[in-house]
Amino acid sequence: MASRRNKRAVPEENRTTSDYYRLHTDAVRDLAEADESNSPEVPESELLQYRSGSRLRLTDWAKAILIKMWFAGSVCFFIFWGLSAYITARLDLLLVFGVALGIVTDILTNNILRAYAKTEHGNDRWMMFPKKRYITFFANILYALVLLVFVETVYSLLNLLILAVEGEGASPLGVEPILFGMIYTGMDLVFISMKRLVLRIVADARRGTRR
Repeated sequence: MASRRNKRAVPEENRTTSDYYRLHTDAVRDLAEADESNSPEVPESELLQYRSGSRLRLTDWAKAILIKMWFAGSVCFFIFWGLSAYITARLDLLLVFGVALGIVTDILTNNILRAYAKTEHGNDRWMMFPKKRYITFFANILYALVLLVFVETVYSLLNLLILAVEGEGASPLGVEPILFGMIYTGMDLVFISMKRLVLRIVADARRGTRR
């Protein structure tokens, strides 16, 4: 290695084409022969400068909830807000809104949850229909419409509460992406928990009958 360093110590103005060629070939040879025994130790602080990734570490359940909230809020922004000026009938708007929510859930939200799962089926517990099938496309649309009915009920109850507290001059709570995403995702998690509870009860009953 010392002889190579001596060969490289040629003043810039005196270097020839052969010197540059030798430098390049020596660098390639050094790289090919590099291993733990002849490589210099690099401080951990310097390595951290080249590592990507956010310092904010989220748990898997937090990531799943944020993904579901973000997509629900995005559909609210682009569909409910975007089409409210063109679809004046509220029932028709909610129908289109629910269909869009179901499509986005089936095509985007659930597929992203499957993709970033650390193990196969690791994020199934965050989906109402975890198995990807042809029928789940329509099932997610129907499920989204059912969720919308309950979300609309939650908004009505909140407005009644605001009216009872602030009186007749109170401003009703409008539908906006962030709050809608939170309520929609919360209602979704309630239904998923109910499904898991029912499946657990059925599984326990089947095990009991086999004994």
